[in-house]
Amino acid sequence: MKSTSHGNAVSVPQMQMLGIESVFPDSGQPRKTFDEQSLHHLAQSIAEHGVLQPITVRKSEEGYTIVIGERRFRASKLAGLTTIPAMVRDYVDTEVLEVQIIENLQRKDVEPTEEAEAIQFLLDRYEPTEIAKRLGRSENYVRQRIKLAGLIEGFKAFVRTGEMTISLGVAVALFEPGEQQMLLESLEGEYQEHRVRRMVGSRTYDLTRAPFDVADKTLLPKAGACTLCPFNAANQGNLFGEGKMVCTRTSCFENKKTKTFMQLLKRVKKEGLKLVPNISKYWVEEERNQWVMAQMEKVGLEVHLTNELDILKQPIEPTLESIKEEYRHYEYTEEELAEFLNEALESFTEEKEAWDNALDHGFEKGILLETDTYLTQAIFVKVREETDGGSSGAKSLEKRKMAECTPEEQIIKINARELRKKQIENNNQFKEVADMIRETDYIDRKKPLTTDEMVAISISLFENNIGFYSQREHFKDFFEDDSRLSHGELVARFKENFKKETFHRLLRFLLTRQVHLGESNHTNDLTNRSFYVAMQSFYKDKISVIEETYAESRQKREARIKERITALEKQAKVIKD
Repeated sequence: MKSTSHGNAVSVPQMQMLGIESVFPDSGQPRKTFDEQSLHHLAQSIAEHGVLQPITVRKSEEGYTIVIGERRFRASKLAGLTTIPAMVRDYVDTEVLEVQIIENLQRKDVEPTEEAEAIQFLLDRYEPTEIAKRLGRSENYVRQRIKLAGLIEGFKAFVRTGEMTISLGVAVALFEPGEQQMLLESLEGEYQEHRVRRMVGSRTYDLTRAPFDVADKTLLPKAGACTLCPFNAANQGNLFGEGKMVCTRTSCFENKKTKTFMQLLKRVKKEGLKLVPNISKYWVEEERNQWVMAQMEKVGLEVHLTNELDILKQPIEPTLESIKEEYRHYEYTEEELAEFLNEALESFTEEKEAWDNALDHGFEKGILLETDTYLTQAIFVKVREETDGGSSGAKSLEKRKMAECTPEEQIIKINARELRKKQIENNNQFKEVADMIRETDYIDRKKPLTTDEMVAISISLFENNIGFYSQREHFKDFFEDDSRLSHGELVARFKENFKKETFHRLLRFLLTRQVHLGESNHTNDLTNRSFYVAMQSFYKDKISVIEETYAESRQKREARIKERITALEKQAKVIKD
């Protein structure tokens, strides 16, 4: 049990005027930073008015050691004083440090990381609630500082310089030191707030959207329940909002997700349900979707894409409030909204009837699975039995066992299975090649880019970073309308006609889209500044016109402010005189 009472001095304090040369700072004093400008202001005040509040000292072999008041002592020396008023007390060593810490923490200008380390020291003696009472702070404030103490030194330096906000520092401190170090190294010595925020966001998970029971202690016994986990932000103070549960341990969350998915596979097989991964033909090649389909096939479950199925989701009865929310961006009258509600209620009645009678119309009970989150939803599902032409086709064939098929149909099924196996083999082959290359020194090669590499980069930029409309607006001729060709033929054709100008056009397009807007601008963001400088060589005159417009507006505003300040200074002088 931690103590909740404070030790007292063992003798009656005595105020004395001590020779300033006999007084020494405590080398163990937890406060390490002193603002020089503030010290000089205090020195001027002391030179004029003297030391108004005595410092506190204890006797030592050399003379007297400061317990409280090192800032007044330093300022007195700057002011040239030869004596200083002091309260002489007797303290045991453990009391001295505690008194110094509490006195420092009650200052308004305490440096956040020093404050965090000091509170961490007090945690060995007191509960957070008691520390909060002693400091006159909220318990949540104290808990946040306790977490900030877990920030590794590299990030603490960014907090000390003011580059990193305390709230973002606390968010980073939620991660284990090893993960913090990886984050730090990826910055390559240069603090970039937007990158840190992105990295924190990509390594945190909203537990209210978890596909598993966060109170389940048995899902991963070694990890225990998320509700009790120290890596749950809700257990570290409200760092992401009032009581919000956010997981900061990536590997644990992913392991629980995967185990939940594996349990789902067993359950649907045992209960005879239809598991439908939410994958359409347009997204079938995505790695996560390929993995989900492979796991389903491994346990003997049929895989159907959503565009091959009729799916019924349980309808939700509309209300006037839900209609208002749906049309909140439009200015409709109450009468119009009421009409929309009536239409929605009619649709709901039809959907509800279809849901209630789904089993009578050939539907099966099923579960819709989101392949990114593994969240599930109860559905009714039916495989479409007919092709566009209306005759029985490949889709119905998939449902039948081999022994039930004609020889011709068996050939179709065998070829379909072989095609699927080749697809999985190709996926595995490519992954193995990519993993092998990432482990080589390819990135550190000092030779210029080859044409093949520039072709690969160009296609990657075009496919992964340029949206549908921008592709058609700026890059109509990119593949010269060769969409009929296979991927291999497209790459070969593109390489044959490749020009560096195409590569440069892609880079220039991305350069205009990668800048940071909002609170970031060309004076406070390195990316934006470099873009601004680069554009000067092309559009100097147009940029100058914009700059002059803003400069003129700024000058007028500053002139008005200057006049206002001058008037206020005159008023202040009159009041003072």
